[in-house]
Amino acid sequence: MRGYSSDRDGYLTRLRRVEGQIRGLQRMVENDEYCIDVLTQISAATKALQAVSLGLLDEHLKHCVAEAVAEGGDTADAKVREATDAIARLVRS
Repeated sequence: MRGYSSDRDGYLTRLRRVEGQIRGLQRMVENDEYCIDVLTQISAATKALQAVSLGLLDEHLKHCVAEAVAEGGDTADAKVREATDAIARLVRS
């Protein structure tokens, strides 16, 4: 079971909402909407994805990493390194 499994439906709802935002962006470009309006919607979709990613990261730290640290050893080191790499990717994006 994954750490986010308890809120899986919430994540799916948020991702479906983002999917709708992306479709809306496609329509805006197809309809030649004003560029600032398109950029505003891109910002909203980006923030929504960031919220999902931060929630998943939080769940990963609380569940997967905490469990691995409790066990100790190489597994703990690997999970911490994995989380650090994920955080670095999020910061760069």
